[in-house]
Amino acid sequence: MDSLLIYGSYGYTGRLIAREAVSRGGSPVVAGRNGRAVSRQADELGVEGRTFDLSDAADVAAHLRSFDAVLNCAGPFVNTVDPLVDACLETDTHYLDISGEFQAFERLRRRDEAARAAGITILPGVGFDVIPTDCLASFLHAQLPEATALSLGIKGGGGLSRGTVRTLVEHLGDDGVVRRNGRLIKVPIAYRSREIDFGDGPEHAVTIPWGDVVTAAHSTGIDSVEVYAAAPSWATRALSAVDSLGWLLERRPVEAALERLVDARIDGPDAAARSAGAATVWGEAVDETTGRRARARLRTPNPYALTAEAAVSAAERVIDGSERGRSGRGRLPAGFQTPSSAFDSEFVLELSGTERELLEAPAESAEPERSALESD
Repeated sequence: MDSLLIYGSYGYTGRLIAREAVSRGGSPVVAGRNGRAVSRQADELGVEGRTFDLSDAADVAAHLRSFDAVLNCAGPFVNTVDPLVDACLETDTHYLDISGEFQAFERLRRRDEAARAAGITILPGVGFDVIPTDCLASFLHAQLPEATALSLGIKGGGGLSRGTVRTLVEHLGDDGVVRRNGRLIKVPIAYRSREIDFGDGPEHAVTIPWGDVVTAAHSTGIDSVEVYAAAPSWATRALSAVDSLGWLLERRPVEAALERLVDARIDGPDAAARSAGAATVWGEAVDETTGRRARARLRTPNPYALTAEAAVSAAERVIDGSERGRSGRGRLPAGFQTPSSAFDSEFVLELSGTERELLEAPAESAEPERSALESD
């Protein structure tokens, strides 16, 4: 895979991805702004390393010009997507990332027309964020094409990486978000809860601002999307307390102090934790007019293990499908894509240790559910 540049390759997840690419016989170029970290990683893997930051547009474009694709692993992604995509548009380079930030997805969605004109694919979210949820959303939509509302739920474990926690710190104090009637709506953190059966009986879950509020809508055309995460019932109160402290958490000195603490104390799950960890994704598509619904669950390995395999597999497909690709799987569509729109809903099942279960198929006919606001 000598046509791939991995930017932010020396972070926790970037290291996993670069090692995965090399283990498959590829020769990705590793890159980032920390020259010492890039050189150390390049020597360890026996690949080329490049050092550059994203402040000089001409310099970024010069580094990308010879590559079929760039895989962005440098978060927070709201800070890195624009300069890299600008350079990709100039150099006809396909763009991928492992973002889970809805703000970054929405920003990239708005580059669709420019990407189509340039003939490149913009494919964010090629890790645990958002391949399992996006592929499950598309699978459910295929079961119930007339669905008008989609709910997704996530239960995972195995620890967090430094980059993930830094992104969480940067967004502390931000609002939550859901999609309603085609629009992104700001809501309080954990503003809604529900019981979700992830496989061991009903569990408390609360809304989170996951990227599917953008990507699932693009993949399925469903205009109302909510994403939940399993959390103990006390977490709703704790998250509400965080929400009330937003004015404090948005102050740069507090944020900087938290980021220093993260850098000093956190790297990411070790190999044993990645091997033992697992996650479950649940989904429900509903036709609110008829009450018909479809439900399914997807079980995956540890999110970081899945991300390493998935990101490299996605990059291989993009490169193979590009005009300069060699193996010719078929040209990928240009423009903004999600994992399931670029590939299909079965892509996730090609990854190691993933299993999908259809829990409820839509009945041929069903009485519409009555709203809690309706009365006799």
